[in-house]
Amino acid sequence: MMIMPLWFVLLLAWPYLVSALGQKPIISFNNKNHNDTKNAFRIVGGSKITRPQIRVSSDENWGVIRAAGDLVDDFNRVVVSTDNDDDGVGFGFTLSNGEKGAERARYEYKPAAANYTHYSTNGTEYFDGPGFNDPSAKDTVIIVGTLGYSSIIGELVAGGKLNVSEIEGKWESFITQIVESPIQGCEKAVVIAGSDPRGTIFGIYDISEQIGVSPWYWWADVPVKKHEEIYVTLSLSERKVQGPPSVRYRGIFINDEQPGLSGWVQANYEDTAFGVGYNREFYPRVYELLLRLRANYLWPAIWGSMLEVDDPANQPLADAWEIVLGSSHTEPMMRAQNEFGTFYTDKGLGPWAYNLNNKTIDEYFVYGAQRAKPYANNSLWTMGMRGSGDTAIEGLGVDAIVALLEAVVKSQRNVLEDVLDVKAADVPQMWCLYKEVMSYLQEGLEIPEDITLLWADDNWGNLRRVPIDEEKMRRGSAGVYYHFDYVGDTRNYKWINTIQLEKTAEQMQLAYTHGADRIWIVNVGDLKPLEIPISHFLDIAYDVERWGVTDVRDWTIAWATREFGPEYAEEITDIMTRYGMYAARRKFELVEPYVYSVVNYNEGDAILQQWQTLADDAQELYDRLDEGYKPAFFEMVLHPILGGQIIHQVHIGAEKNMVYANQHRNSANDLIGSVLATFQADGELTARWDNLLDGKWRHMLDQTHFGYDGYWQQPMRNVLPAMAYVQNAVSSIAGNVGIAVEGLNASIPGDDKYHSNSGNTLVLPPLDPYGPKTRWFDVFSRGTKDCGWSATVDIPWVRLSHYEGTVGPDNGTDTRVLVSVDWPAAPQVTNTTTANIEFDTTCGKDGFTRWFGAPVVQVPVNIRKVPSAFTSGFVESDKTVSIEGPNYQRIHNPPDVKDGISYLTLENYGRTNGGVTLWPQTTPPQSPSTAPALEYDVYLFTPEPRTAITLHLSPTQNYLSDKSPLEFAVSLFPVGAEEEEETSPQTVRFVPDSIGPNMPQGWARAVGDSIWGLGPDHHTTTRWNVTQPGPYTLRVWGLAPSVIVQKIVVDLGGVRPSYLGPPESFLVGRDEFGVNARTSFAHGLEV
Repeated sequence: MMIMPLWFVLLLAWPYLVSALGQKPIISFNNKNHNDTKNAFRIVGGSKITRPQIRVSSDENWGVIRAAGDLVDDFNRVVVSTDNDDDGVGFGFTLSNGEKGAERARYEYKPAAANYTHYSTNGTEYFDGPGFNDPSAKDTVIIVGTLGYSSIIGELVAGGKLNVSEIEGKWESFITQIVESPIQGCEKAVVIAGSDPRGTIFGIYDISEQIGVSPWYWWADVPVKKHEEIYVTLSLSERKVQGPPSVRYRGIFINDEQPGLSGWVQANYEDTAFGVGYNREFYPRVYELLLRLRANYLWPAIWGSMLEVDDPANQPLADAWEIVLGSSHTEPMMRAQNEFGTFYTDKGLGPWAYNLNNKTIDEYFVYGAQRAKPYANNSLWTMGMRGSGDTAIEGLGVDAIVALLEAVVKSQRNVLEDVLDVKAADVPQMWCLYKEVMSYLQEGLEIPEDITLLWADDNWGNLRRVPIDEEKMRRGSAGVYYHFDYVGDTRNYKWINTIQLEKTAEQMQLAYTHGADRIWIVNVGDLKPLEIPISHFLDIAYDVERWGVTDVRDWTIAWATREFGPEYAEEITDIMTRYGMYAARRKFELVEPYVYSVVNYNEGDAILQQWQTLADDAQELYDRLDEGYKPAFFEMVLHPILGGQIIHQVHIGAEKNMVYANQHRNSANDLIGSVLATFQADGELTARWDNLLDGKWRHMLDQTHFGYDGYWQQPMRNVLPAMAYVQNAVSSIAGNVGIAVEGLNASIPGDDKYHSNSGNTLVLPPLDPYGPKTRWFDVFSRGTKDCGWSATVDIPWVRLSHYEGTVGPDNGTDTRVLVSVDWPAAPQVTNTTTANIEFDTTCGKDGFTRWFGAPVVQVPVNIRKVPSAFTSGFVESDKTVSIEGPNYQRIHNPPDVKDGISYLTLENYGRTNGGVTLWPQTTPPQSPSTAPALEYDVYLFTPEPRTAITLHLSPTQNYLSDKSPLEFAVSLFPVGAEEEEETSPQTVRFVPDSIGPNMPQGWARAVGDSIWGLGPDHHTTTRWNVTQPGPYTLRVWGLAPSVIVQKIVVDLGGVRPSYLGPPESFLVGRDEFGVNARTSFAHGLEV
């Protein structure tokens, strides 16, 4: 039976059936020739109902009524053009609470007075809900209500028309079904009933999303899909039941929001008394987005703002909208970080130091509890404290800090009980174990059982800890504070999206399987540039079983279908999958001229070609889109791709410039012009963003991203990397023509620090039938004269792509000459020889200065062939074997292997191809005798007593604590070896301890490189004595889940420096003998 891909199924179903992303579909737009809609309930279209109405009960929760108003607006966006006046009267959908002449629903609150040390209120204010129309039972098509609030829902339940047993008492759950005669005068209607107000709201927005209103309709300008007919495809005997969510509290942290978001807010909202306009006009946009994304939790903006103070309506608004308000890891007791400095320290009330100022700080906590008390139902309290300004507590020893923190939390819990008049154990609380706070737990810090332990990642998307042992049994459970944005070591990353969804899925699923299911909160920086990873993160949190580690592609297709339609979903998925890998190799802020090699493995050129192809594909698709979709596509897809391409063009171009300048090439100067033009294009790209949609998002991308100079903090202005200019008025003293070769920075003729003085010979990396099919050398101008050049080879079956040419300032650029071997013409016997390439010029003595000697390029050629018995496996070339982790030959199971343990390949994961991890994620740490091994067949030609096998492993942390550190094992043995030799793996612990508040040694390099394996202090290399040529078996054990093998490099003395490692070696059974096209890590690119 043929299985159709998801994108094809979506394409076929799109005209008829649409679902909220990942949820059960119940909406369709055409009932012709489609089984799901033949007997469906039509709520839009036809003449029976011309003015459909949505009914809520007058006693409904205010936040639900408000969301029902959004549903009215959404239908009117999708179906008809309305001209509603202030009373909500129009010609499309309407909203009624069942009462004639009903006034808008009101949420009443008492704003806090402007005394921020002694709590009081200042009068009474209100938020008005949407306008109501007079009831029309015959036009009622949807009824919305919440158990325990809505009298309509209560009557339906009592009358046996609505069975709520599947959602009653559950968190944020809802039922959608069609009910006959739900109210007098209504033949039938769609009923959305929630277990609690947010459950109802999620049911409402489920309909909104399915009729064609993306959660990102405003924040990312995703067009609303228009329809003439809308059907609900449920029969009278079926219903949709959804919830509860997998994770209880799911939300975002707006952080590091200067200059981007704050600049945009300043331009679009009126300033508050204390800063830019994070006010009652701004935050509802955030609250609505969260609810449409089925999220419920917010840590508000922190830099230079104070949510509760900037606008006294902000906090009650969150409660009114049914948003659970919290505060960040450094802001305890519902008070913003800046409040203490502004209203206490600056007023002479002492420092933020509990050991010196506990009375004042306790009063500060009391005020926070008093102010939040009216909204306690939608509050999640941050406990504990850090030092001033989001730093560690200073000036005390660890034991003293532990005692102090326990005293702080005891005081905070007393405040909660006194002010809220409840038991502290019944109040939702969390303590974020961020940075040094986690180490205090290891030093004996005792945390009350009902407080949620919010474990933090390392700020770079790698979990530092998950619950272990008794922690899994805590009443307060556990959660995760994750990062898509960060300010700090090793360097800020906060410009645009550099998140690989595959990594997010693997890490968050790891957290969930170990019991971190109470809170998921993610730092989203400015929010706007991170639409895709935000959606993905929150969708996993809502339904972790639906969006597993292997479901990232399906999720991306579903996301692209929702935002841009099924016609383009597959292409967009391919584009964004590639982008996720390219961007995650190294954060854009960390890309510098030294990163990618421009002389080894064609790495720099391959990087540029990948970005160029990606940009071309994205631009071509953009050009085909309808005009209405182009802004959204530009914001979420095209802009980050063009921005990422420019980053790499600038830095790799600058690196080439420095290499060429050291080789004294004229073309070094050409590269300066090219890099300057590209750098200018970056500014023009930002200007294009600023002018989009009449400047709607101007300033949102003000973030600098060029000019980091070894310091972690953002530069104040974009600055080019250093480059060198070659004086072009005078020729090189070594002559007008120069030669450089692959694998070296050196050039000839002449002297430099890269080869021996007066040396006239450069040696290319070797050619053999299992290595890259070509090597290269460059002939270039380094003078003022145009010169012809010619090359001859002393072996006839060694071929050049060019044997002559011209270089010079007027009529010729650098010439890259490819060197290859005509293998059928070569001697068919095993031997090693060297071809000599000699050069001449038409410039006589001005071509090559005579006193340095005539230049020669040597090409080692190895003629060899593996035995016919070696039918599958990787073959050494250039004293190297390089293997992508997923390309193993088999899985080896030792006799004592634990049942159910195997490996999972993570496709499109990591830096180049994918990764392999032990599976399932609940597997405890293993040993080589109990775990399966990945087995690779390799054929080695070079005896080498210090053969190095280096694993490129994802930058995982010791998530099970340093007491259970992550390990891998490796063994290498000749095929047919004795059992004793075969079973002697080397086991290596590769993640050191986190000492106190510090990250493990080597961590900074690991997260910068996106792997363990490149740093000099990384422990991913084992040494082996290869005594003879022949076939070998290489076994690799990941001895715990999340030890993810991305690449394996076997160095027999030939590996050269690069960022991504050598190209994958020749694989017998896959690659063609003598024509191996793998000239770079990026297979399929000709460089």
